[in-house]
Amino acid sequence: MRAEKESILEEVTTRLREADFAFVMNYGGLQVSEMTTLRKTLAPLKSRVMVVKNTYLGKATQSLGWEDVTPYLTGPTAMVTGTGDVAEVAKTLVAFIKTHDKASVKGACLDGKRLTAGDVDALTTIPPRRVLYAMVAGTLAAPMSQLVGVFNQKVCSLLYVLKAIEDKKNNAA
Repeated sequence: MRAEKESILEEVTTRLREADFAFVMNYGGLQVSEMTTLRKTLAPLKSRVMVVKNTYLGKATQSLGWEDVTPYLTGPTAMVTGTGDVAEVAKTLVAFIKTHDKASVKGACLDGKRLTAGDVDALTTIPPRRVLYAMVAGTLAAPMSQLVGVFNQKVCSLLYVLKAIEDKKNNAA
């Protein structure tokens, strides 16, 4: 293999190794300006788009020990890699594809496991990471707030009893 090809293969492999996820998409027919728009949209989400030859992507995933992605390696291919919130990136990617008929999601890899295009659509239904954290915090806080309410009620009951005793003594005197 020529040095240029080895360098490209190494870059693809490095991006995949450092990424938490990788989406494989068909970008055929998109204009350069549309790809630039996609890149700018994904940049705040800690994700990048790279047009890649199918053979390089196949060799890179194979060298990393990922599941076989050869079903996705047909036609013009671009990969979206990143370390951010996978659900948020999936939503952004699917929204972009809905507005650009020429592009489509072929599949994805998450933690080395192959996902279908249907799985990617299912990812779009998951709330963002911040919302999930808030849901967990709320679930953990609910029993504690109920416990505080129970303790508060017991203190109030004691105060009502003391107030009744005080009123009884005042009426007797």
